[in-house]
Amino acid sequence: MDTSFESNVASRGQVGVQDFVLLEDYRSEPAFLENLRKRYNEVNPYKEVGIFTPQYMKNYNRANFYEQPPHIYAITDNAYRFMLNESQDQCILISGESGAGKTEASKKILEYLAQISSHASGKDIRDMLLNSNPILEAFGNARTTRNDNSSRFGKYMDIEFDYMGAPIGGKIINYLLEKSRVVHQLPGERNFHVFYQLLNGASDEKLKSLKLQRNPQNYYYTKQGDADVIKGKNDAADYKELIKAFQVLNFSEKDIDHIMAVVAAVIHLGDINFKRDDEEEDKIIITKQDSLIHVADIIQCTETKLSQALTHRTVDVRNDKTLTPLTIDQAYYARDALAKAVYTQLFTWLVGEINAKILRKESSGKNVLGILDIYGFEVFEINSFEQFCINYCNEKLHQLFINLILKSEQEEYESEGIKWETIDYFNNKEICSLLDERHNGIYAVLDEQCLRPGNVTDTDFLDALKDKHGGHKYFISHSSNISKANSKLLKTLKQQNFRIKHYAGDVDYDVKGFVDKNNDLLYRNLKETIIESPNPILKNAYDESEINSLKRPATAGTHFKTSVEQLLQILSSKHPSYIRCIKPNNDKRPNKFNTQVVSHQVKYLALLENLRVRRAGFAYRREFEFFLL
Repeated sequence: MDTSFESNVASRGQVGVQDFVLLEDYRSEPAFLENLRKRYNEVNPYKEVGIFTPQYMKNYNRANFYEQPPHIYAITDNAYRFMLNESQDQCILISGESGAGKTEASKKILEYLAQISSHASGKDIRDMLLNSNPILEAFGNARTTRNDNSSRFGKYMDIEFDYMGAPIGGKIINYLLEKSRVVHQLPGERNFHVFYQLLNGASDEKLKSLKLQRNPQNYYYTKQGDADVIKGKNDAADYKELIKAFQVLNFSEKDIDHIMAVVAAVIHLGDINFKRDDEEEDKIIITKQDSLIHVADIIQCTETKLSQALTHRTVDVRNDKTLTPLTIDQAYYARDALAKAVYTQLFTWLVGEINAKILRKESSGKNVLGILDIYGFEVFEINSFEQFCINYCNEKLHQLFINLILKSEQEEYESEGIKWETIDYFNNKEICSLLDERHNGIYAVLDEQCLRPGNVTDTDFLDALKDKHGGHKYFISHSSNISKANSKLLKTLKQQNFRIKHYAGDVDYDVKGFVDKNNDLLYRNLKETIIESPNPILKNAYDESEINSLKRPATAGTHFKTSVEQLLQILSSKHPSYIRCIKPNNDKRPNKFNTQVVSHQVKYLALLENLRVRRAGFAYRREFEFFLL
């Protein structure tokens, strides 16, 4: 290979500079984008390229960070060596928009760690960690309009290593499964992959036992998006891979049967319909009895109890329990709430079982390397409570990045008297406060509305937001006290929407469903029906004390906000490395570099500011105490 200076210069002109820190015009956004375009043309995504081979793993293993070109393997190897050599816990944060490649990046990290630690013991744990991926993808990923394999939950995985670098255990923490997808999908979208894997991949005998037909278009919960076939994806083959992954993690045949029974029950639930009773107008009846029978048979409860739980609810009036018939709208709400609750319980149970199997057994010392693969910033045609939570999480993670990289590093140079030209950056602190400030933030306003007695509507919530934040510079609504600067933007905002000016761009949120999703209520009768099932996934879903308690449970928003705060504490306790995923276009097409789409991501990810800090700062930085060791 010709490695002469002249050939390297010529190569740069064609394929760009691999390490952006070495860009000559590093302050110029056009130069940055042009270099990105050249790199994109060189390593074109949306297809397999030969840069993740065993030979590449060998090249990066134990290589100095700057010896090889920038690569996911370089970042992973550096974090792994840092953890072993200095006994400091590490974390790798993968960020980017939905469809930018975060899930694929996390897989490559796991594969690399498994390979470079293969010299040591721990093969069983390595295999289990790798095979947790197809399970969590099947039950937690789905096709959206932006991404054919979108993670609809957040995942943080800690991998524990012994002093020799062998994996000895792990733990997975999951965040906010998008359970509304179980009952509703937009055109062009799918439900979670496992539904289609089961219907397309299970044997005829298995489908017969679950009362299912081999056609997703036959079921309401799997046909709404009219997109059950994904080009290049084989659901039948993925089902076989899923079963194999279960076996590697030592799930028994009975466990797998219980899991698929719950999936089948959810499918059948979607086909239970209701109508008004012709003889008693204040009563409703179930019109599709075969679907009801199938659900009852699969989860092994009585048809009568399930039917009553779907059409009635128990109301406490002065310590006197009364069975009240539901309206048709309430019955459909109850059906969907049950489907979401059952599927969420299944997902929670799966994560718990995986953790029990990969939990560290030894009591000796350990080092930890964490991997964060969490949903990217989302903007859809219709954005609801889930997108609000997802984008809030991204705001908080961006704030952490600002504090760790752009703010603290510059302050460190200045405090030590090192000559430094301040690099400006956008601080999203005010946006975070708008969302989560105690008593005043949007989460607090939503909780306040949910706690009000009587029938509280989404419009009530929107009105309360207008009163509280109508004049805020990062909040836009059809409010009387809106600022002049923001009033010009009202023409493109629907009456039932509010707009947040996020660090990554403006997002319009439709308030429809915010109150119900935050309340996250499941009628007591349905909880009692679930726990009567002998299926171990369902029978332990709720405690008797929880079912009978009159205390209002914490809202979904409060749960999520608390979990994000805990995640930030975990990340702050570790030394961070970053992988930024950039999406070349919004059309899921190869060979298309949309400069406008890419430029937007470069700006809100603060890549130019980060580059300037890296360029101006020291390449090697250690605290003074380190040199005394």
